[in-house]
Amino acid sequence: MNIADKYIQYVKTKTEAEPEKSWDKILLGFRANCLRTHFLPKKNISKGYQKLEDMMMNMVADSLSHKRSYIWGNIFAPCELIHSFGLNALSIECLACYVSGYRLEDFFIDFAQSLGIAPTLCSYHKTFIGAVESGAVPPASYAVTTSLSCDGNLNTFRYLQKKNHVPFTLLDVPYTDDDASVDYLASQLETMVHDMEERLGRKFQPEKLKESLRIENETRSELLRFYELAQRHYYPGEIIHQLYMMMGTHLLMGTQKFLDLIRFMNEEIQTFPEFTGKRILWIHLIPYYQESLKYYFNSSEKYQLLAGDIVFDFTDTLDPEDPFRSLARKLIKNVYNGSYSHKAQAIGHLTDTFHPDAVIHFCHWGCKQASGGSLLLKEAMKERNIPMLILDGDGIDHRNSHDGQIKTRLEAFLEMIEEEKK
Repeated sequence: MNIADKYIQYVKTKTEAEPEKSWDKILLGFRANCLRTHFLPKKNISKGYQKLEDMMMNMVADSLSHKRSYIWGNIFAPCELIHSFGLNALSIECLACYVSGYRLEDFFIDFAQSLGIAPTLCSYHKTFIGAVESGAVPPASYAVTTSLSCDGNLNTFRYLQKKNHVPFTLLDVPYTDDDASVDYLASQLETMVHDMEERLGRKFQPEKLKESLRIENETRSELLRFYELAQRHYYPGEIIHQLYMMMGTHLLMGTQKFLDLIRFMNEEIQTFPEFTGKRILWIHLIPYYQESLKYYFNSSEKYQLLAGDIVFDFTDTLDPEDPFRSLARKLIKNVYNGSYSHKAQAIGHLTDTFHPDAVIHFCHWGCKQASGGSLLLKEAMKERNIPMLILDGDGIDHRNSHDGQIKTRLEAFLEMIEEEKK
């Protein structure tokens, strides 16, 4: 057992015994991991992915080290508005992943359920509720969530408001992209800004928001170029880097440092050799801890993961001179907004752009939309002659995911697409 594993076990033991006294130990581990990613990056992966991991680790650790420097959100909360206050956005889904690095998700999930939280609630949400309710993670000063995708969002944030006194704004996102719907949501965004000014004692910086949208447009263009290059070049990374990319495109979108990173990756990827293996488009959440997935996809010259659908959940251009309506339209036109048939159509467009050899759809336990709509997506992929595998499991709770079954189905699927090539 190395030093990191010993410390993880130490923090896990201490947290389970006295969770309310464990925050400093958890934070120290995050800080130490930042030093590790910076000075001892993982080998056999590209420098771009090394820099991405370092950036995500530091963003979370820096934010958590200063309580009033961040607010909670769900993954679709408009980080651009939050940045315009000089604050960081931390999604509760990503924070749940970070505390699971101490293998504490089982303890926090059980703690949440012991308080009466329904077992059917998403395990990301249960992990986060358990972490806060146990006293291990201190509450934030403010929170923002949307009605997008997950029906557990509103209940989770209401619970945290009631039990931990964390005020929050719910952004009610309409399904239709008409002027009235855009105006309705833009008005909510403006109200949220006024509420944040009053509650947090900070001034909204409109010019900073406009600049953020300009940078975001450039970043999205560079991202599209990167994934076009990834169709031709080998670019070694690990499955967890798809999680970090999802974080970057939702928590750091519109920042200069994230744009600079994608530009660096575009330059670096062209120095790598041609990729002759299978390109796979990943759909939905990333079970980054699964050993079988890591075995087949980490630094693999045979199978390379392309962008997940969450990375490209919005692909249009924003208007910096009309920021509130632009952000409203971005939320409304999100892949995860509305019916699953809308999502299947959008993913179909992604396959037309990236030309993957196969698609893997991960159905996270507790996510009704993923499980209920996966067959619609499979039909859409069948029309395009793209083989698709549906995997069931849990994106965060190790106890709820059976690696043996995933290994068997994944190996059979990869063998099938290899045979089709022959």
